Amino acid sequence: MNIDLTGTTTRQIQDALTQSRHLMGGPAVGMVLTLIIVTDESAQYDAVRAATEAAREHPCRVLTVISRDPRGSSSRLDAEIRMGETGPGETVLLRMYGPLAEHADSVVVPLLMPDTPVVTWWPGGKVPKVPAKDPLGRLAQRRVTDSYAARDRLGTLAQLASGYRPGDTDFTWTRLTNWRSLLAAALDQDHDEIVSGEVTAEPDSPSAELLAAWLSIRLGVPMDRAVSEGPGITGVRLATTGGDIVIHRPDGRVATLCRPGQPDRQVSLMRRPMSDLLAEELRRLDPDEVYRDAAARFAKDLAGGTTKEGTASEPLSATAEAARTGPAIEQAAEQGRDHAEDA
Repeated sequence: MNIDLTGTTTRQIQDALTQSRHLMGGPAVGMVLTLIIVTDESAQYDAVRAATEAAREHPCRVLTVISRDPRGSSSRLDAEIRMGETGPGETVLLRMYGPLAEHADSVVVPLLMPDTPVVTWWPGGKVPKVPAKDPLGRLAQRRVTDSYAARDRLGTLAQLASGYRPGDTDFTWTRLTNWRSLLAAALDQDHDEIVSGEVTAEPDSPSAELLAAWLSIRLGVPMDRAVSEGPGITGVRLATTGGDIVIHRPDGRVATLCRPGQPDRQVSLMRRPMSDLLAEELRRLDPDEVYRDAAARFAKDLAGGTTKEGTASEPLSATAEAARTGPAIEQAAEQGRDHAEDA
């Protein structure tokens, strides 16, 4: 069911949502959270599609804030309500004109689901310097950005790291879940002392920088960055006193794990679509301290131009990392799609 409201108000939008639920025979709301998407007209289609697919796992009310021309003299609010067509939940596209576009929070607040968490997502490259201080970011327990979509990827990641607040995260970190799971599992086996490492990826890959920073913190060794043609991250090499531990993924689909004295093993390591990344972030609304530490290390290294070298905190255990990185690599990779912009 689609409902178009031109020159409307939040009260009229609420009434239309209630009426639509009753007409469809679902008087109960049944939503677990509110997802606010802050985007423009060119990017809203892909963002809404990803949110709709993620809503199959997390039924939610999706409020898509699309700011149009804020230079007009008169304010106007147009709304498009979509319900029950492609999945559970409710989707509301809010197009704001004139001075109203500068006060989107005043429109969004009355439409939030009561007594449920709020997640704000900026899918494009235009993100606030401090998401927690943004009017729409202040409403959320979880704030999701994507440095990979920015024109200056590494600069944007460093900016977000400096403005980090509990609840912030970035898709460049989410893309590393499968890599981190595989590395933790590989290093959970007996191995010689690790003395250095290298992450190979396409130029200006924020995911590669975060992975190198995370490994440096966890292992307490210097991590170098090498450049490849991609796609995304193509390899990780950990030099030990008994030989190299190597994960090589040249095609964005299948990785080869090489360990000294053992036969090579192929592992599915596919790149995931945006909907999978969003669904993963909606599973956890608590602060991600591991992302915070990795982003802070990257920003520090970028500012100082130093080698990524840290002090190991605790052994890199697959059991410990599983709680942070989500499902096992084989299960998570089966859901991947190679057309996504991913690590």
